[in-house]
Amino acid sequence: MEGHEGKSAVTESYAPRPARTDSDHSSGAGSAHGTPEETAAVTTVEELQATKKGWFAYFKTRDFYTVLALGQILALCITSTNTFSSLLVEQGTSIPAFQTFFNYVLLNIIYTSVTLHRYGFKRWCRLMLKDGWKYIILSFLDVQGNYFFVLAYRYTTILSAQLINFFAIVIVVVISFIFLRVRYHITQVVGILICIGGVGILIGSDHITGATSSDGISKGSQVKGDLFALVGATCYGISNVVEEFLVSKRPLYEVVGQLGFWGMIWNGAQAGIFDKQQFRTATWNGKVGGYLTGYTLILTLFYSLVPIMFRLSSAAFFNISLLTGNFWGVCIGVKVFHLSIHWMYPIAFVCIIGGLLVYFVGKKVLGEATKPWLGKNQEQGVTGVGTARRRVVRGDTVV
Repeated sequence: MEGHEGKSAVTESYAPRPARTDSDHSSGAGSAHGTPEETAAVTTVEELQATKKGWFAYFKTRDFYTVLALGQILALCITSTNTFSSLLVEQGTSIPAFQTFFNYVLLNIIYTSVTLHRYGFKRWCRLMLKDGWKYIILSFLDVQGNYFFVLAYRYTTILSAQLINFFAIVIVVVISFIFLRVRYHITQVVGILICIGGVGILIGSDHITGATSSDGISKGSQVKGDLFALVGATCYGISNVVEEFLVSKRPLYEVVGQLGFWGMIWNGAQAGIFDKQQFRTATWNGKVGGYLTGYTLILTLFYSLVPIMFRLSSAAFFNISLLTGNFWGVCIGVKVFHLSIHWMYPIAFVCIIGGLLVYFVGKKVLGEATKPWLGKNQEQGVTGVGTARRRVVRGDTVV
């Protein structure tokens, strides 16, 4: 990835034509040329950061509330897909790899079509030849993260899987620090720890109510499940950082389209190998079709919004935002599975939200939208939705 940093996004032979004013086209390195309106609005990151001062400068921006709300929408998406997975299992249909296949197919249909329209077939082929390997790695990590976490829940307890899931946050922070030169403020570290403390309360309440019981799970199976969860968390963490890097330098439709294209191949091959027997014995009826449709649509929405989250904030904030998923899961479960909310759940939710707020204390106007690997004025980045470069070129923009 480092070898690509110094290149302008627009100098790639397969990039969209500079004359385009699409909302997610690539900008030239060291150049803010474009439409007259863009040129007139050009400023510097330093000037933008100075428009509001103080420890709570970021709290005074619209971006802060957008990021906070987006994080909870993504948490609800994950909770909804988990709910549909549970409903499928209740119907006697457990095909973890195959059910995710439709998501990659839909992503490919939507975003690869847009990429072909913007680039043309020849430029798209050049993209595949030149940068395809990056997206092959990204999609492989994403598919394996999904697959191994589903396997983990078959062999281990929910408690173990949730605890090991924290490893994804560790992976994201460490890799971002070492390879992307991200430096975390003390308030960000404190915010992450508060969020983890909130999930600790959730897990504690589950333990008290017996929701994390390991009855019927042998010690050998639990070790296997824990290892699967560890592999899944590692794949998730690495793929999140890689995707944050790519969407900061390339158009959103290109990254998501390539993720869908290669993910469809990886996932399809895996489903053909590992889900063959489950597919034969699965129940197929109208309810199963509806659950699969709901699962696919919500997961596609999730994959479409995550890149914007990475641009506005970071992979680290994305991961701690998802920690509220357990709370939303119980809220949905009250209606769908007739669960009851333990009194500790609201406390845990408030704790996690408090951690998300603390995370941004001390941040300036642009928050985490400024990426250290893109240059002082983000000149090596794309002028797309959610990027700091877009704010530098176009002035006051919500996202």
